Amino acid sequence: MPVNLKGRSFLTLLDFTPQEIHYMLDLAMDLKRKKRAGVRGDLLAGRNIVLLFEKTSTRTRCAFETACWDEGGNATFLSNSQMGKKESLEDTAKVLGRFYDGIEFRGFAQQTVVDLARFSGVPVWNGLTDLYHPTQALADVMTLMENTTKPLNKCKLVYMGDARNNVANSLMIICAKLGMTYGAISPKELEPDPQLVSQMRELAKETGAEIQLGGDLDILEGADAVYTDVWVSMGEEAMFEERIRLLKGYRVDSAAMKRTNNEHCIFLHCLPAFHDLNTTIGVEVKEKYGLDEMEVSDEVFRSPASKVFDQAENRLHTIKAVMVATIGRQ
Repeated sequence: MPVNLKGRSFLTLLDFTPQEIHYMLDLAMDLKRKKRAGVRGDLLAGRNIVLLFEKTSTRTRCAFETACWDEGGNATFLSNSQMGKKESLEDTAKVLGRFYDGIEFRGFAQQTVVDLARFSGVPVWNGLTDLYHPTQALADVMTLMENTTKPLNKCKLVYMGDARNNVANSLMIICAKLGMTYGAISPKELEPDPQLVSQMRELAKETGAEIQLGGDLDILEGADAVYTDVWVSMGEEAMFEERIRLLKGYRVDSAAMKRTNNEHCIFLHCLPAFHDLNTTIGVEVKEKYGLDEMEVSDEVFRSPASKVFDQAENRLHTIKAVMVATIGRQ
């Protein structure tokens, strides 16, 4: 059956079949080749999108705006709306649905994107919530596809660190959907939600995926990609001391990469990364806790195995694919 995602919202990868996810990944690859060839697009010509941000952003905002403009659309960045203050979410969504063909939201509650989709009448795209980061997971898998000759269902991705955050949740979902092996290495206090794990293990029975969880670094064996994220997510800045205590043994360093026993293994990070002292927060952590680097060593971050900037670029192409698939002219 041909895939048709027109008019669909992109709230979580749980809503999409493996075939639909592969379609978006293949479309992203095509759109990347098109951009690299210098072909000006028109698949979003006449389309208008609005970007709603509760959380700050570099890659998400820039990727959505550039992706829209690349294909001839128009984007509005709205950081000063009255949504939830002087006007209800429902009323705001209904207004924006009259003005725009699609709405992106980046913020805290997953229920916000659900309600925006419910009331706006147009596709809504999740640019990040506390539960999920689906556009990031698409870019992550696309980057793995570009760096392996294996089919995805023969690949293994291992995440190290806070395994119950939005990025880790979305990685587990996409791996389970695509029949991949997903490993998560974390302290018990930061293990993924048991209900989501149970749901994904049931799905894995259908797709051939495998889910490996625990604190044992042996899970790294055979990994095609090792992934990590910051130890403290946005909105959790008061948790630095606790997270450093829990996670200081889970840094991705050269020893961790060697434990994969895979010379072709790549390193992934959704960024920003605290791998040196070139940030204000990095300096503060050094002064307070004596750490020169946190979730990843500078050596690994700058190594040939690191594909983090390819991965960051792929946010543009996968986001473009989501918009073209859901509101595009083709």
